[in-house]
Amino acid sequence: MHLSSMLLQAQAQVSEQDVVTPFEEVLLVVMVFVIMFGLGAGLTPRDFRQALRRPWGLIIGWVTQFGIMPLLTYLLIVAFLFQLPREYAIPVAIGAMIMGSVPAGTTSNIFTYFSKGNLALSVVMTTNSTLWAIFMTPLALYIYLGLLLPDGAATQQIPPRNIIVTLVILLIPVVLGMLLRKFSANIGAILELLGGFFGIFFILFLLSTWVPRNWELLSSTPWQTYVVAIGIGTFGIAIAYFLTRGFKMHPMNARTIALETGIQNGPLALAIVLLNFSGDPTIGLVLIVPALYSLFIVLVATAVTVFFRRANLAEEQKIPSLL
Repeated sequence: MHLSSMLLQAQAQVSEQDVVTPFEEVLLVVMVFVIMFGLGAGLTPRDFRQALRRPWGLIIGWVTQFGIMPLLTYLLIVAFLFQLPREYAIPVAIGAMIMGSVPAGTTSNIFTYFSKGNLALSVVMTTNSTLWAIFMTPLALYIYLGLLLPDGAATQQIPPRNIIVTLVILLIPVVLGMLLRKFSANIGAILELLGGFFGIFFILFLLSTWVPRNWELLSSTPWQTYVVAIGIGTFGIAIAYFLTRGFKMHPMNARTIALETGIQNGPLALAIVLLNFSGDPTIGLVLIVPALYSLFIVLVATAVTVFFRRANLAEEQKIPSLL
């Protein structure tokens, strides 16, 4: 099928049906709140004290999360999405840029555990990037969408103030989770586990409901869009890993920072789109990259985890563990 015909078919799918139903919108937002609550419930003051004593992991992770990931996403958009007609590329690029600018997701904690990474560092990095996202996500969107769309159309659709308000609202359950963990460690631990499982449930929810209902839209989506959606996580993990290894960091911490960098908070990106584009006829196109990313990052992270587990763990035990 000719490319222009494929794009027309994709846009027709968006206009003819609700890409995300009202029920799914509510469910996704509720899941995001539960996931964020579980993230806060997994933190203790001891985690922060350990991180602050040896802050290099947090510092490098901050640079990879808010320096490399938005830039990487911008380069992928320019290289691939902007080959496509502007009326299709712009809304898809906005969604991709949101995906590349959000903080790390709680799923990274699960994959860090299975890849023999530094779980304490992973949890603290996730929270640290989530807190910093209040400032850095709007800033990244303002800079890179300004470069992609110099006419200012993007900032009219998603003003930085809207992103800040959205992130502040979604940080409330993080703070509540931290307070609950302080007063009841057992309940906090259960809610931490629950938040992680909700992250997995979110992916299963997309696979079982959203993908089948939007199959025609996805099948008519150009390959360039898939490259961007998959490339954000894949290249993010690879770049962060080789960068940290270049700094001679402990292999456990290198794996942790790599997974934290590449595994973005897909549910949060979708929530930002839903809360800021509700009623917009292009919302389906804006959602494509965050939805595809959320689906494929599980496969990418699984493959990376298998690779990481093949490391010589016995040899690593000889290296001092540095947070």
